[in-house]
Amino acid sequence: MLIYLILVALSGLIIGGLARLALPGPDPMSIWLTMGIGIAGSIIGGLIMYAITGGRNGGGFVVSVLVATGLVYLVRRSRGQTAWSTRRDSRQTRF
Repeated sequence: MLIYLILVALSGLIIGGLARLALPGPDPMSIWLTMGIGIAGSIIGGLIMYAITGGRNGGGFVVSVLVATGLVYLVRRSRGQTAWSTRRDSRQTRF
């Protein structure tokens, strides 16, 4: 049971990390939020694939990363953060 929970946490961390890499811009998220987004993306992606394929295996990892990327986008939007609002203007000069 403990091994299973560790594997779920690691897979959630990997999927959440890939989802964060898929969107440009800074992400001030904790490791726990990244792991939670990865686990939620895996669960929702698994349900989507189950509904589409009727219980057959296939494509679950890709769908999980896509769903987790959508969840990262929603978290950013809920914080009022976009990829362009955090970038500096290149025309500004420093003295």
